[in-house]
Amino acid sequence: MEIIKFVRELKEGRVEGEITKTIFVSLATSLIIFAVVYYFRLRSIEGFFDKYGFYLFFSFLSYAVIIPSVRQVRSFKEFPCMTGMMIGMTIGMISGFLSGFYIGATNGMFWGSVFGMSVGILFGTWNGKCCGAMGFMEGIMAGFMGGLMGAMTAIMMFNDNLKAAGVIVFAVCSVIIFGLNFMIYKETREFERKHKDSTLFTIIWSFILTTATIWLMALGPRSVLLQ
Repeated sequence: MEIIKFVRELKEGRVEGEITKTIFVSLATSLIIFAVVYYFRLRSIEGFFDKYGFYLFFSFLSYAVIIPSVRQVRSFKEFPCMTGMMIGMTIGMISGFLSGFYIGATNGMFWGSVFGMSVGILFGTWNGKCCGAMGFMEGIMAGFMGGLMGAMTAIMMFNDNLKAAGVIVFAVCSVIIFGLNFMIYKETREFERKHKDSTLFTIIWSFILTTATIWLMALGPRSVLLQ
């Protein structure tokens, strides 16, 4: 079966074999950055882990799932129109929704929406442009909607098992991203690789996203309802 071949490629493939490594490098980078920032700045905040620990951890997991897909797309640079549109839509929607949801849960709908839209549109357009203008537009639309919907969902469930919803949201989005990885594998298995990012690419983007998330959650502005 195709899926079995894909799972094997995750262990030893030329491009897909880097996905698992990238996940662990991204997560390790985020956790190290958090440990340093917590020691020097955040440990003085009363009840920090109770308020933000859960949402920060799942934010780090989200970035560890999204960044490998970005590297996989960058490995081939160009895709057919329909494939590129799916790439822009999926990465834009998932990155926007997840970042918007977890920031929305701690900072309110406005800041969750702004952060989610920023992350979603950035990654959606960056990866969607692999097929030209249509993928670029899909990335904008998906990032825009994903950021708003993620933050809105968090606020709507604020008093109704929000943390359980956070786990479910992450699980479903991870399955969707896995499906995207599989789709890209099927589309590119006969293609030659055009680009290879170093581990530094993963570390830099994990650092940027982690730092922004920690600052916004713990020290940034928030809704009146959450102060």
